[in-house]
Amino acid sequence: MNVNSTIVTAEDSPILLVPYMWIGDFVRCHSVVKLLRGRYPRRPVDVLTTTLCAPLLDYMPGVRKGIVWDLPRGRLALRQQRALAAGLAAQHYGSALVMPRTWKSALAPWLAGIAERTGFSGEARFGLLNDIRFGEKKLPRMIDRCGALALPKGETPPAEWPKPELNVPAQDAREWRAKHGLQDDGRPVVAFAPGAVGPSKRWTYFAELARALTAEGLSVWVLGSPAEAPLAAAIAAPAPAARDLTSPDLRNAILALKCASACVSNDSGLVHVAAAMGTPTIGIFGPTSPWHWAPLNPLAAVIETLTDVPCRPCHKPTCRLLHHRCMRDIPAAQVLPAVRRAIGRMAAPA
Repeated sequence: MNVNSTIVTAEDSPILLVPYMWIGDFVRCHSVVKLLRGRYPRRPVDVLTTTLCAPLLDYMPGVRKGIVWDLPRGRLALRQQRALAAGLAAQHYGSALVMPRTWKSALAPWLAGIAERTGFSGEARFGLLNDIRFGEKKLPRMIDRCGALALPKGETPPAEWPKPELNVPAQDAREWRAKHGLQDDGRPVVAFAPGAVGPSKRWTYFAELARALTAEGLSVWVLGSPAEAPLAAAIAAPAPAARDLTSPDLRNAILALKCASACVSNDSGLVHVAAAMGTPTIGIFGPTSPWHWAPLNPLAAVIETLTDVPCRPCHKPTCRLLHHRCMRDIPAAQVLPAVRRAIGRMAAPA
């Protein structure tokens, strides 16, 4: 049942953005917020979010508020969709941009009667969307697909997309550091993000790098979700000065990255978080292509294997050939100079 079919688009009606709910893609969608704010300066932009990603919205300029709603991934959950739609209808949205291509991601905006519902055709979403776009597969990168939905149909994309931003107040970071007993003793802090979706995207030698950095007098903080706790323990074992800061609350990682002098990350959500807040970030890319998946924000260094690995990039979460050379052939000695440069301890190469 369409619960609010009388709403029409107005010059000042709010816009609902339905982004991808993976951390990196969620950050990437801030470019879409910027596009919408530039195109419709009078229209507030709200973002549908999960509990996991919600802390990011506190630091995204241009976002009025987040709509926190945890829908299950593996099933339709019609009752929950209807409850979400009722809440959306009460907000009187004039437009909804649905980034994911799944059928169920467009269901609540349709049930809420949002007048303009934009998205790619995806899983045959005719009817659920009324501003359907085509040609998604011809757009090579995620940002190209997301950004296209914020432009008028058929408009040529800009030469450069707006870059995501996360503006974290320095005072918030200082208070977080004091709360967790992480005294600022003047030593540079290097944050590690060793997790990733799929084992093939996880670099092999974080523990060696931690040992080398702590031997040079640097602090090492290991970030991630509780799923990364075993990785954090393995990294800290040869480097007792390393700290395990894994946590179920993404805000802890955000504030830690604000405090850090540099970040070393796999191709994961936290590489986007760190880059968007301006922390010098070293991104390690094995099975994935940096051109496709690196943050739009500049990285301090992009690290890839220097050996010939013919099967990369495969973009697969597990190594089909079982050798994992695209990551195993990147030694800690290749990453260490990039970290030194990022914290200003070594001149950049000519």
